[in-house]
Amino acid sequence: VIRRQAMGGVTPLVKHKIVKKRTAPFLRHHIDRYKRIKTPTWRKPKGIDSVVRRRFKGNIKMVNIGYGNNTKTRHILPNGFKKFLISNVKELDVLMMQNRHYCGEIAHNVSARKR
Repeated sequence: VIRRQAMGGVTPLVKHKIVKKRTAPFLRHHIDRYKRIKTPTWRKPKGIDSVVRRRFKGNIKMVNIGYGNNTKTRHILPNGFKKFLISNVKELDVLMMQNRHYCGEIAHNVSARKR
């Protein structure tokens, strides 16, 4: 027996409340100071005098394992499903057996004719 939503879609088997410990991105130290640092991706500061590495009060937070999300809700979309990439019909059949846990996304390299 599959429960249906008001819109007619399938609901997930169990819908956990997703709680993120931190939603703000971890910014690289001195990203605002130099124009040559184009992408704001995190890099660990390694300088001997770095106030970020030494975790002084008032400086940017460093990445550590304590900011990890709950393993039950990791990779879960807001609709309660995990994403599954589909590139052929056989993978679609696999998805139909797990349709209460995973939702499908058609891969970008599948043509419009085969969609």
